Amino acid sequence: MNLPPKVTDRAFERLAEINGTAEQPQALRVAVEGGGCSGFQYDIRLDQPAEDDLVLEKNGQKVIVDTVSLPFLADAVIDFSEELIGARFVIENPNATSSCGCGTSFSI
Repeated sequence: MNLPPKVTDRAFERLAEINGTAEQPQALRVAVEGGGCSGFQYDIRLDQPAEDDLVLEKNGQKVIVDTVSLPFLADAVIDFSEELIGARFVIENPNATSSCGCGTSFSI
C-alpha cells in the first residue's frame, strides 16, 4: 500500500512566510504532468483546494495534491531547500527512476 506524500516542517514554515498575513492564504499545489526532458514534470504553484484534492495541513498551512498526481507522489517528501544558487520547493520522490539535472523532470 502506498502512503501519501509527506511535507516537511521546513516546507510548511516557508509556505507560512509566503502567505504572511494574507486574508485568503493560498495552498501549495504539487502536481505531476506529462512533459519535461524525462517524461514527467512537477507543477508547483499557489492555488486553492479543489473538492477532490488530498489536503495535507499543519498550523493552518495547506499543501494539496490532485487525485491524478497522487499515485506518482506516493511516499514522496515535499521539502523546501535554500542554497546559494536559490531557494525552492523540492520533491524527493522514491517512484522516480531517473531525473534531469534541474530536478523538475523525472521518469517512472
